Amino acid sequence: MAASRFSDLPRFPAGHDLAEALTDAARRLHETSTTDSTLDTAVRLTVDLVPGAEHAGISVIERDNRRQTLAWTDEVVRTAEDGLPAPGKQPYWQRLWTAPVAGVEDSEGDEGADDLSGLGLRSVLSLRLRADRRRLTVLTAYARKPRAFDESALRVGRLFTAHVGIALDSATVREQLTEAMRTRDLIGQATGILMERMDIDAAGAFDSLVRASQRENVKLRDLARRIVDAQEAP
Repeated sequence: MAASRFSDLPRFPAGHDLAEALTDAARRLHETSTTDSTLDTAVRLTVDLVPGAEHAGISVIERDNRRQTLAWTDEVVRTAEDGLPAPGKQPYWQRLWTAPVAGVEDSEGDEGADDLSGLGLRSVLSLRLRADRRRLTVLTAYARKPRAFDESALRVGRLFTAHVGIALDSATVREQLTEAMRTRDLIGQATGILMERMDIDAAGAFDSLVRASQRENVKLRDLARRIVDAQEAP
């Protein structure tokens, strides 16, 4: 298993107060600058915080049970999570459509998780982060021994996923605001180019840009980028 980047955070519960540990984890999550870095931080913190966890991943599950890993602690997680279940199988994670938690006590002998035993993953604790009618986003902890996750692990996992969900929402908003500012600057540059090229004022240049966007069925941002790129090209 890959070493955690958070080795300075003692594993719960070895003398570490849960509230303090979660506060520290929340701070680390909110220090991330993008959704990708938030996801990556979350899976590594899962191994540090959740009792019994040795590996962790965050994945998106579609209605057809296709699963794609967004963040992982090591390659065994990607192997376990990516793709579709075997035909005719009802994977354990299907229970997450109707329940916030799905677990596997021992993948050996569990028809919905027997493929995990071949990877050396015997216990699973899977928790919903987000859910809508089309897809789920889930955080999953894995262990190499059976029955690794008890009530303490479930409690910590439920509390931690609440912090992860809030951090992901915050990171998404930050990215959207950053993109909006970049789009505004790009449209401003394109408007300035049109003002100079067509000898018109700012309002006329912007109206011209909007009309061209509608006529060519191209997003305003993409059309502005084309104009700026053409101006900067030698």
